[in-house]
Amino acid sequence: MRKITVLVAASLLAISALVPRPAAAGTLSTDIIQMFPREVGEFAYADLKTARKLPWFGQLRDQMLPPRFKEFERFLASAGIDPNSQVDEVAWAAVSPTKDHGEEIVGVALGQFNPNSTEGRLKQQKLPSHEVHGFKLWAFGSGAGPSDIFFFFIDSNTAAFGMRSVLEKMIEVRFGGAESLLQNSQLFPLINEANGLGTVWAVLNQSYSRLGLQQLLPQAGQFPQAAQLLGRIQAMMINVQTSSGVDARFQAVCATPDDANTLAAMLQAGVMYRRYQEQQANPDLAKALDGVQVTPRGERLEVRVPVSDDQMSALIKNRTFVVPIS
Repeated sequence: MRKITVLVAASLLAISALVPRPAAAGTLSTDIIQMFPREVGEFAYADLKTARKLPWFGQLRDQMLPPRFKEFERFLASAGIDPNSQVDEVAWAAVSPTKDHGEEIVGVALGQFNPNSTEGRLKQQKLPSHEVHGFKLWAFGSGAGPSDIFFFFIDSNTAAFGMRSVLEKMIEVRFGGAESLLQNSQLFPLINEANGLGTVWAVLNQSYSRLGLQQLLPQAGQFPQAAQLLGRIQAMMINVQTSSGVDARFQAVCATPDDANTLAAMLQAGVMYRRYQEQQANPDLAKALDGVQVTPRGERLEVRVPVSDDQMSALIKNRTFVVPIS
């Protein structure tokens, strides 16, 4: 199960890798965004160069990173790629599951690479590979499983990773055989709005927004009208500022102002209930929940979660962000 937390991005930070030209912190070039296929349901970005300066980042990353991605990090190291020193920024997207396949992840790592050297090592290791339009996709695993991760170099500054079928779709976008994310009339305007506002930012479509709010505050689901309200949410934006501690902002795009007002009341009650639950088991989390602000703004509902560096360190010490294996 996917778990959305204040720093949802951390679960993928290790598998990524300087934009080809200078950019403002937290801002992703449209040239990179247009590489992704139109049908993604969630799009996210992380400025790793900034994140690594945070005193608690390494611990948070280790706590949230699933074992599968830790293995992938070791695999990259064996090929001569050090994610901890070469990686500056990463963007990734999720494609909703269908009857033919489960959820698929695709991402772009922006850094400084030596493709010839890396591919030489991979070839020596006799790893499975697959060629598409002149790009060689290297497999992490047998290369035959539906969840196996592949990666390939677009150029010496850009590498792509993800499941094979969605990587092939990304290549089709590059050659004009499939529509780009820029043609997604629901997500792309929100991506433009979120872009540049945070060390980590993300945009979610309707289904991912519903899942995100359910996981952010599951207690709100106890209200009778919760399912109907969550079902009418159009999209959600997440922006995480890290200049001093963490200031996470979640904006849900609701169908009407009345929906935003009702949902705000439910979430406020949910925060109070969650604080009561955590008061004994995790008092640091309960204290952090005191600072949560829920504010309806027209058709949007804003949830702000400010957390100081000291609070983050305490929450990490209590293993608050551990992602359960399921």
